[in-house]
Amino acid sequence: MKKNRLLTILMPLVFILLLLVIYQYGYLTVEEDLAIARESASLKTKTLEKYIQLIAEKPDLEKTIEALKETKKAEDAKLIEGQTLSLVAATMQDMVKGIITSRGGTISSERVGKPEDLGNFKIISVSLDVVVPDTRVLSEIIYSIETRTPYLVVKELDARVRNYRDPRELIVKLDVIALTDVKKG
Repeated sequence: MKKNRLLTILMPLVFILLLLVIYQYGYLTVEEDLAIARESASLKTKTLEKYIQLIAEKPDLEKTIEALKETKKAEDAKLIEGQTLSLVAATMQDMVKGIITSRGGTISSERVGKPEDLGNFKIISVSLDVVVPDTRVLSEIIYSIETRTPYLVVKELDARVRNYRDPRELIVKLDVIALTDVKKG
């Protein structure tokens, strides 16, 4: 009887312990795995929504990129182009010489200055000694230099009368600069 009574007490206790073990290692583990799976699915859903949003923005981004490329092309047209700094300086020198000689000026000497750094750009300078017939021609030369594309800027100008008795011809020293984005020289 004592064994029977002990058995009747132990059986429910073993059953309760078995239920607790199943609950602890079975149900709670499964519940934890389900929570992790739900969280993972939630994160993947959020990531997918972000990707969908980015894909939806793609046409706008492409339009923006195209607009920026066009702006860059327009801005690059304002810079003197060439493969090396020497070619850029020669191109600039030819432009300035063409402007001066087409308006009746005579070039007595010309020099290319040392390129200077300006951030991502280089400043190219050309110095010219010029004889011009009168101030009107000098004015036209300066106007033509300053208003052309690619941009050229008269950095320094020194004008003197060649003959004080007949003050028509001027001796002019011009320093003209321009920007380029050539990296190598």
